Amino acid sequence: LLTDDAEFGRAVAAAVERRLETLERRAIAGASWRDFGAVITVRDLDEAACLSNRVAPEHLELCVADPDVLARKITHAGAIFLGQWTPEAIGDYIGGPNHVLPTARSARFSSGLGVHDFIKRTTLAKMTPQALKAIGPAAERLAISESLEAHGLSIRTRLDRLNEDAP
Repeated sequence: LLTDDAEFGRAVAAAVERRLETLERRAIAGASWRDFGAVITVRDLDEAACLSNRVAPEHLELCVADPDVLARKITHAGAIFLGQWTPEAIGDYIGGPNHVLPTARSARFSSGLGVHDFIKRTTLAKMTPQALKAIGPAAERLAISESLEAHGLSIRTRLDRLNEDAP
């Protein structure tokens, strides 16, 4: 929990402790709360957004007065649940968002599973002689620095041919 209200944070922590006493799976949930749970008081919601982006959560509930505004400040989350009436469990079971989400902070560079993950794509590259003259030497140096001699030679051979053909 990230909150700008310390008293609210204490109340939530106390409520979690009370709820843990009644859960059937309290041993599992209690260990999770003990090992991974946290209530962090921040100065304001901008700081909360910044910290959330660093954590890059799999699931993020924005239970604030204007969740749409705050959501625009979130760049790293697997799924965002907007407002107090949108619990994360709705997304797990019936709300529509995909439940195959990036875990372990990987929302920094990955997204939830989507239709694009099932589409085969092919990358195309096309150089002109002028373009190869401009960037070929840098690519050749990189290939040599990686000890990939044949890669470097594939570039050098073409550059030499261009130089032979030059007037």
